[in-house]
Amino acid sequence: MASTAPSGAQPSGEFRYPGSRLGLPEQGAGSVAGWGRRFLALFIDWIIAGLVASAVTSKPLWAGGNDTNLAQLTIFFAMSAILSGLAGSTIGHRICGLRVGQVEGKLVSTAPVGLLKGTTRSLLICLLIPAVVFDTDRRGLHDRAAGTVVLER
Repeated sequence: MASTAPSGAQPSGEFRYPGSRLGLPEQGAGSVAGWGRRFLALFIDWIIAGLVASAVTSKPLWAGGNDTNLAQLTIFFAMSAILSGLAGSTIGHRICGLRVGQVEGKLVSTAPVGLLKGTTRSLLICLLIPAVVFDTDRRGLHDRAAGTVVLER
């Protein structure tokens, strides 16, 4: 599995910038993604899930209601779990130039994380609280539990 750590860079326990402890570069491809593009990717994925849910429930997205909301959350979960697990990024991630990497000890792999980690990560995102509690490497509890990190493409 390929590591995104630049050649010669050694992971350390000292914090210098988000991702430094994982051996990731400070900027550019393979660095930890910033908040703006992550939120934009989440918004794009949520809108796509809402459009699919409105087609499934035969109700417009703006009509709301329990059927549409549950369908949207279910579709968001499935789409996020499958795409991040098997393809390494959701549609929103891909549009925003992001990908989900796998943390293996002190190395980060760019290989797809797999369905189990994708499902764990997506389930915790749907619970919301794990996604808004994060560490200095910009990894939410959902990423820490799944052993993942969101990277610049």
